[in-house]
Amino acid sequence: MVTKLKMQQKKDLNAENEVKSTNEDVSLLVDGAEANESIKKPLVNKEIVEKVKKDMKKQMNIPNLLTLFRIWAIPGIVLTFFFNTATAAWFGVLLFALAGISDYLDGYLARHWNQLSRFGRVLDPIADKLLVGAMLLMLAYTARLGDWGIIPAVVILCREILVSGLREFLAEIKVGCPVTRLAKWKTACQMLALPILMVAEPTFSGVYSDTFYVLGHLALWGAAILTVMTGYDYWKSGRKYMED
Repeated sequence: MVTKLKMQQKKDLNAENEVKSTNEDVSLLVDGAEANESIKKPLVNKEIVEKVKKDMKKQMNIPNLLTLFRIWAIPGIVLTFFFNTATAAWFGVLLFALAGISDYLDGYLARHWNQLSRFGRVLDPIADKLLVGAMLLMLAYTARLGDWGIIPAVVILCREILVSGLREFLAEIKVGCPVTRLAKWKTACQMLALPILMVAEPTFSGVYSDTFYVLGHLALWGAAILTVMTGYDYWKSGRKYMED
């Protein structure tokens, strides 16, 4: 009787071990299948990738490309200052004129075609500041500004730095800083003054060099005066948000 009981216990134990072994095999198969499925799954969600591609395609429209052209033109314009020839100087003026035209067209086309974007709103003022800053530095480097031209150039550069810092601060607290009509006149004066001063040399413009020199400096001083006025307006409108 005892022997039969032991044999029965042994059979039950073997059956239990077989069940455990079977369960372990099934668990391993399931884990392996899940692992294979995880390997097959892409690391990046396709929907996210498509959304990013769509956003990039939307940003690379004609108005934004015109804004980028303004930045791409800067190295070419700067390079013309290192060639002391009339051809190089007037080619630089041509590039600057095209950049100035793009400054008008990018905003106009963005509004007309309903292609306004954050990318364009951020990049447009940056492109303007890069272009104006580079031209003022090169005019000073080649002594085409003269003694009296340095003062408005410093005023303009300081104002641009001030307004850029103010815009960054206001952007952090979700407050807009729209361009005023007076600021547009300031930009127009700058865009007129800089190319004129680029060729205000007898080597480049002959008998008209003195006329170009006077006109260029008048426009530059006008831009500096408007720069101070618009800079104060921006500062006054943003000052109230700086109070604790």
